[in-house]
Formats: sequence, structure tokens, C-alpha cells
Amino acid sequence: MDKIDSFRGEYKFLSNFYETPVKYNGLVYSNNEAAFQAQKSIDMRIRLVFTGMNAPSAKKHGRKILLRNDWEQVKDTIMYEICLEKFKQNPELKQELLATKDAHLEEGNCWGDKEWGTVNGVGKNKLG
Repeated sequence: MDKIDSFRGEYKFLSNFYETPVKYNGLVYSNNEAAFQAQKSIDMRIRLVFTGMNAPSAKKHGRKILLRNDWEQVKDTIMYEICLEKFKQNPELKQELLATKDAHLEEGNCWGDKEWGTVNGVGKNKLG
């Protein structure tokens, strides 16, 4: 296995949309996407709203909230920390990740995200 080019099917567990609990900054979210979108605000009341959201709802709602002032400076670190916590807190997913061994992980997508993933192999692939 040289390359995993999408986080769907057998590798859906790699996606931030995969429904598995993750605790971050004292709150438990239903998935990584909700945890990430919640961090766009420093208001704990807003973050709390995200704890019960599925991933598509969290992504949609995250586009509507006022971004914290330092968002562009902290978003990569926050994403890294949330992903790390997902696999630390869910041992079965950690084992699945380790089973990918040295495969190149690429979050290939068709919705145009070249920041966190790739489109037709082009992009920063920060989630990979």
C-alpha cells in the first residue's frame, strides 16, 4: 500500500466527518469537524453548541460564526491537536491508523478543498 488517496470507504475513519467522540479543550464533540469548527470562537457558549452537532451541520454552522482574531495563526495547530486527540482517545482507530503503515495519506476530494486536502492530486493536504 503506497498511497491512500481519499478518506472514504475503508479509510473513512481518517475523515474529520467520521462520527467518533473526541474531547478537546474540556468539551466532548461527536466528531473532529465539530471540535474544529467550535474552536473558531473563543466563546464557550458557542463552542458548547457544537458538541451535539454532526459533521455536516458543524461545517455549515462554522461558516456563519464570527472568527476569533487569531484564527489564521492557530487553525493549523488546532487541527493537528484535534486529530491527535481523536486517535489517542479511540484506541481502535489508532490501530487502524497504524495499520496504514508508511502509506502516503491524501485527503483527496471533489469539493475543491486544496488547503486541508487535494483535488486531482493538487493541494496542501494538511490533513494527510
